Amino acid sequence: MGGPLGEFPVEIVLAVIGIAVPITAFLYEFVLVGRKRLGYRVQMDTPVTGEVASVFPGVLPQLRPSLDGASPDLKDLSVVLVRIENSGATDIDTHDYKAPDPARIGLHLRFPQRLVIGMAVTELSDPGLADNLDRDSGIAVREDMAGHIGVIDLPKVPLDRGEHYKILAILQRSEGTGEYPVPVLTGGIKGGRIQETRSRTGIPRMMSVLTIFLVLVIIVQLIFNALEPAPTPLECAEGTLTVVGSSAFAPVVRAAAEQYGKRCTGAQFAFAFEGTERGLDRLAEEGNTGLLAISDGPKGSGYPALVPRPLALSLFSMIVDKGVGVPSLTEAQIRDLYQGRIGNWREVGGPDLPVVLVNRIQGSGSRNTFERRLLGGSQPDRPHVSCIAIKGTVLSAATHCEVQVTKDMQKAVGEIPGAIGYSEYSEAVAAELATVAINGVTAGRDAAIARTYPFWGVEYAYSHGELPGDSLAAAFLHYLVDQNGKDVLRAHGNAPCGELPDPARCLPDS
Repeated sequence: MGGPLGEFPVEIVLAVIGIAVPITAFLYEFVLVGRKRLGYRVQMDTPVTGEVASVFPGVLPQLRPSLDGASPDLKDLSVVLVRIENSGATDIDTHDYKAPDPARIGLHLRFPQRLVIGMAVTELSDPGLADNLDRDSGIAVREDMAGHIGVIDLPKVPLDRGEHYKILAILQRSEGTGEYPVPVLTGGIKGGRIQETRSRTGIPRMMSVLTIFLVLVIIVQLIFNALEPAPTPLECAEGTLTVVGSSAFAPVVRAAAEQYGKRCTGAQFAFAFEGTERGLDRLAEEGNTGLLAISDGPKGSGYPALVPRPLALSLFSMIVDKGVGVPSLTEAQIRDLYQGRIGNWREVGGPDLPVVLVNRIQGSGSRNTFERRLLGGSQPDRPHVSCIAIKGTVLSAATHCEVQVTKDMQKAVGEIPGAIGYSEYSEAVAAELATVAINGVTAGRDAAIARTYPFWGVEYAYSHGELPGDSLAAAFLHYLVDQNGKDVLRAHGNAPCGELPDPARCLPDS
């Protein structure tokens, strides 16, 4: 991670902390100290009134009987109910208490500023616990600290996981005023601890702490992400680059340049997509490192100084006027159409409509790819006819016309009845033109890679000689071939040459 915070991997550290802390807390809570845990909960601690006495009828005389059987004096008395439970993950046996083994007492329930007038065991989760809490168990009441603290000594009661018992005590204030101090259970558990527990409703404290911690980790990560600048590509170069050539590949190059410019803000792009031949001519004449030419196929022998770089396997399609209504043509039918042997669409299952052959001009990369892949050679010589000139005329026989760039091809085929032409496939789909399957195979990248679909070409980028390594042209080509530019190529239906099962297929002689 670059920027003002240096190369320190803060996000990784925060992620590790965010994972390690909850795991550590879990292990500490449930493996180290939580496996054996004795909990106690004060469920009631209230002054004795007539109301309280009515809740426990007959209990107060039992705890502190007078000679005549009357109830005790209720002045400065209080009633406490304490639940003692196994709140850990494993059972607790008598030898788990830290008190010496010969000793019968394992716990001490202490009441600061109060003395114990009487006590009783009021609830057992298992009746079998009664044998460990009877008069012979050692349970007893005493005073500590010169008579100011009442203590109930509790025996080493074995408790299975989740078991509990309750102690009800009558207390009398020994000193102080106001609210009574909270009762405390003291003692020790080997390999565990004694802790005050809470009611099992609501969110546990540990869960609340961990939630707050994880939220803070996320906030810190967001702050670091906001402070850090956006990552840059591996190679960013400044300057101006002009891209010329193939109009069929123009949308792909424009999209890739836009994405590159978002990361590399010092890069500026200009475009002049007037066809492959014009682009190669301009590059050969100007010969500078600020110029790249895109071609739909190999450059031929007339440009010895130009150096090719294969970009992608591109997909082309035959396109027709929607009124033709022919979903598929064989390669032989396409050759017969463009050789002039088929002049009416009814000869291939279409309507009674003259065929209008739309061609790119000589030197077009798309036209060269079309003739090479589907016609097996060049077409008959025909005089140049502008497609604009025949648009809107009533045709009684087959005819032909030519266009300069891909956009004009798509416009002519879409507007002239009976027209047929060819275009880069994804752009034809984007223009909502009618595409034609070839030999019954629909245009598709996988089909082209498998060679079951015949109409494909290779896109090349040409430079005049080798490019300086620090030039924008070199950086942009690296972006297209080896970096995120490949995503743009794929998004437009192309297959990057480096990802083909047979990369040699992109060589000019393939």
